Amino acid sequence: MKIRKYAAIDIGSNAVRMLVANVVEYEKKTIFLKNSLVRIPVRLGQDAFSEGKISEVNIKRIIKSMKAFKLLMKVHGVKDYLAFATSALREAKNGSKVVEKVLEKSGIKIEIIDGKKEAKIISNTTIFDTISKEKTFLYVDVGGGSTEFSVLIKGKRTYSKSFKIGTVRLLNDKVSDETWQAAEEWVNEHTQGHEKIYLLGTGGNINKLHKMAGIKDDRPISYLTLNALSNKLNLLTYEERIVKLGLNPDRSDVIFPAAKLFLKTLNWSGAKDIYVPKVGLSDGMIRELCKNK
Repeated sequence: MKIRKYAAIDIGSNAVRMLVANVVEYEKKTIFLKNSLVRIPVRLGQDAFSEGKISEVNIKRIIKSMKAFKLLMKVHGVKDYLAFATSALREAKNGSKVVEKVLEKSGIKIEIIDGKKEAKIISNTTIFDTISKEKTFLYVDVGGGSTEFSVLIKGKRTYSKSFKIGTVRLLNDKVSDETWQAAEEWVNEHTQGHEKIYLLGTGGNINKLHKMAGIKDDRPISYLTLNALSNKLNLLTYEERIVKLGLNPDRSDVIFPAAKLFLKTLNWSGAKDIYVPKVGLSDGMIRELCKNK
């Protein structure tokens, strides 16, 4: 048996995260085991989508986060890592300067990836470990700054597209009617012709909604259940969602627009259920590391 530790650092629009995973090789099989996940609510999208650049305050927070991640990787005995930044740093005018400064101050090398690469990595995760490959899926990953769509047929990604629709953008009213229309048309075009299609939903918000619904991990959340949860969230204030539902402050405001986005996608595609495998970009990054070794 051979065991290696890898780390994936995901610098998103709503938070920065580090996943440490054990990769176990045994009898010609490779097993991926999550070891530790650290999430820090640095909302870079608030800067990028409203001001067009990352503020000095948040640059300092990113640097401190990366320094902490570097120490944690050392303690864990991590062999190698990847650090990818998505929508917020992609669009910030000073995104490349932030990357340079982080490297200088922390030694962590960040790569800003485009939406196409993000969608590809996300759809290459271990999603079919508990879900049938025989179903046709529209894979929907909702982030703070963008949403990645992929059509999966018999376990293979056939089409993918990234749109500038995300929960932090929606909170700041930064999604145009043209973008909504383009997303709807893309989903319609790539899901029609399939007798039955299901959604695969990833991201912190759908994970939380699935948990709130009290559904078993391997069972999907239905349109009716999600719609009822969305209506419940809509009736509560930001403060009430924290106090009554126990939501974290940085989750309390973005979870409602995320629910609405998933409901729209269900309507566009004609799907009735969302499977929630609880994987995402960081899981795909661990696989990328293994492929390149």
